[in-house]
Amino acid sequence: MGNLPVKYAILGDIHANLEALQAVLDDARGQNCTHFACVGDIVGYNANPKECLDIVRTLAFPCVKGNHDEFASTDEPLEHLNPRAAQVLRWTRRQLPEADRRWLAELKYIRFLAGFSLVHATLDVPQRWGYVFERLSAAASFNYQSTAVCFYGHTHLPMVFVRDTAIQDAAYSKLRILSGRKYFINVGSVGEPRDGSAHATYVSYDIADGIVELRRVPYDAAAAESKVRAAGLPVRRRGY
Repeated sequence: MGNLPVKYAILGDIHANLEALQAVLDDARGQNCTHFACVGDIVGYNANPKECLDIVRTLAFPCVKGNHDEFASTDEPLEHLNPRAAQVLRWTRRQLPEADRRWLAELKYIRFLAGFSLVHATLDVPQRWGYVFERLSAAASFNYQSTAVCFYGHTHLPMVFVRDTAIQDAAYSKLRILSGRKYFINVGSVGEPRDGSAHATYVSYDIADGIVELRRVPYDAAAAESKVRAAGLPVRRRGY
C-alpha cells in the first residue's frame, strides 16, 4: 500500500476567535486536509482564549510561539504594547489556568515539519517579533531559512516572498512550490484579518503536489464581537 497523501492546513493568528477557528477547521476538513499546524498567536484580542487553546492542544497541532502567546504566559509589564492588546492580554492571563500558560511558555520559536518550517515573526531573531512586510526584512529571514518553504504570521497579511535570483513579494491565491527556490509565506489571520477581507484566512499545503492555496472562510463575526463586548474588552476599530 502506498503512502497516504499529506495535506496540511497552516493556521495563524487565531487570536481567541472561536467562531473563526471552528469555521476554518470545518473548511480544512472539507478540503481533505490531513494535518494541521499553527504559526502562533492562539490567544489575544478576542474572548475565547481557553476554548481555542483547548482545540489546538486536543488536536495536537505542531505550533510555534507568537508574541501574544508569550505575553499571555508571563507576568511581564505590557506598557510597550498598544492599549487594546495590553488590556486583552491582562484579561487573558486571568482566564487561563497555569497549565495552559505553561504550555504557551514552552512553545518553540521555530519548528521544522515535513519539508517546511514554521515561525511567527522572523527567522533571524524570532524572539524580537519583527514584522515582514517587504523585501528587505524577508531577505534577513531567507539568510536563516534551511527549508524550501517557511510559513509565518504576525502581520495578519497574506503575502509571499520568493528567493530565486531576486526576492519578490505579492498577494497570492494559489502557488506551486518550484524546486531550487525558497518561499517565505504569510498565511494571513484566522481570527483578526487585516487585509480588507471579513473572512478568516489560512492556507492549505499539498505536500505531494507542491501546491499552496490561500483559503478565505466566512464565519460568524457578529457572534465573536458580541462575546468581546460581553467580556468588557475593547472592540477592534475598523481598519485596524
